[in-house]
Amino acid sequence: MPSAKSAARLKTAVPWTMLARLVMVLGTRWSALSGKERARLSALLRTSRGRVGNLNTRERAELRKLVRKLDLKGAGRELMPLFRAGGKRRKRG
Repeated sequence: MPSAKSAARLKTAVPWTMLARLVMVLGTRWSALSGKERARLSALLRTSRGRVGNLNTRERAELRKLVRKLDLKGAGRELMPLFRAGGKRRKRG
């Protein structure tokens, strides 16, 4: 049986492994874009200042295309088991 001290270390180590996995998954998605595409996506995000409404129609379409290429939905599916297993849920009722 692990001591209380080693159990505390394990508890703090788990979030770091989750964070490492998150960085790895997002890194592979980011590297799926070419350097030119990454630069353009960054420029669009800076221009919009986080608000898609600040972009014109052509820029919005370009942003949508680049974000689809990142496959964030697939990244979410890949990461969901990590976060679902890590969170404790309260029982209702």
